[in-house]
Amino acid sequence: MGIETAIILAGGLGTRLRPLTDETPKPLIDVQGKPLSEHVLDFLKKFGVKQVYFSVSYKSEKIMEYFKDGRDFGLKIDYLIEKEAMGTAGPLLLLRSQGKMPKNDFVMINGDNLFDLDLEKQYHMHKANNAVVTIALTFVEDPSAFGVVSLQGNHILQFVEKPKKEDAPSNYINSGYYILSPSVFDYLPGKNFAMVERDVFPKVAEDGKLLGYKDPGQWFDTGTLEQLEKVRKEWNGV
Repeated sequence: MGIETAIILAGGLGTRLRPLTDETPKPLIDVQGKPLSEHVLDFLKKFGVKQVYFSVSYKSEKIMEYFKDGRDFGLKIDYLIEKEAMGTAGPLLLLRSQGKMPKNDFVMINGDNLFDLDLEKQYHMHKANNAVVTIALTFVEDPSAFGVVSLQGNHILQFVEKPKKEDAPSNYINSGYYILSPSVFDYLPGKNFAMVERDVFPKVAEDGKLLGYKDPGQWFDTGTLEQLEKVRKEWNGV
């Protein structure tokens, strides 16, 4: 396919999943017999990804102890350790500071979302449009709890955060699955804390380089105990 590198955002505290996350970091919470993040690795391997960076912070030692160097999972795994919170752009800031910026397009995933999307189709759209960022979008009946996209064709104009249902510009939301070009590093601010949603994506959108790829595959957010129970019952795997 052409993408060999992925970043998994796995540093969150998982406060809404307490008491489960008091001892277990969210990436290691069980979903159908294996850790949540192992399902994400299965997805990445399906599309030929070989190198994964786990962006970790909370209880990072437990995540590193489980996944180690990735050989047992058929991947090469490295770790980007945030000693202090750096935001959702933290791993990009760390890769830049360490001189490890990928030279080719790469994937970044919110590690608490599961999505059976067609990454290959997303990649083809990304390349065909010379995009800097292509966000996989998922359809929801009620978008009022999410960041909703305003679209013109396949171009994302802006995100509307948690609108009233009747005011939402669409029913498509950010799934947390991104394809990024190396040029995304040009959009990073020169500081040690940044959010891709606030500090990077709007700038990319201004340049007409932020695309949305709609995919009908199963998508789950596991941020709350109710959502976690739903994914445990309904997730079909990849």
